[in-house]
Amino acid sequence: MKLENLKPAKGATHNSKRVGRGQGSGKGGTATRGTKGAQARAGYSHKIGFEGGQMPLQRRLPKFGFKNPTRVEFQAVNVAAIDKLAAEQKLEAVTVETLIAARLVSRNDLVKILGNGEIKAKVEVTAHAFSKSAVEKIEAAGGKAIVIE
Repeated sequence: MKLENLKPAKGATHNSKRVGRGQGSGKGGTATRGTKGAQARAGYSHKIGFEGGQMPLQRRLPKFGFKNPTRVEFQAVNVAAIDKLAAEQKLEAVTVETLIAARLVSRNDLVKILGNGEIKAKVEVTAHAFSKSAVEKIEAAGGKAIVIE
């Protein structure tokens, strides 16, 4: 086998359809574009979602609800998870970096501590937001809740 002997597998290649080459080609006249209308013209392009004049699906479906463009989304972490983390790793302070390392949140998340569960460990918790019950439970255990601005 030599490089000059290589050729594509049978059926892998085919000649392109040559249109607009006169009546004798079998594709003459309209050049397989049908008759008249925008799609028969050169340079035709349609808008995304255009359905040939039929009312597009995006406009047929009902719209409802409201999407708040200024919504701030937090990743929730319960005090029970912080208590477990502090007990396992013998921590005195839990920060967002600690939670990322423990895979409770991801790098780009804003973290909110919620008050679900119990906390016995005396820890200093640093996060973007806290619920009232979480602050109460952390402070009752002798810890501190610090909000990141």
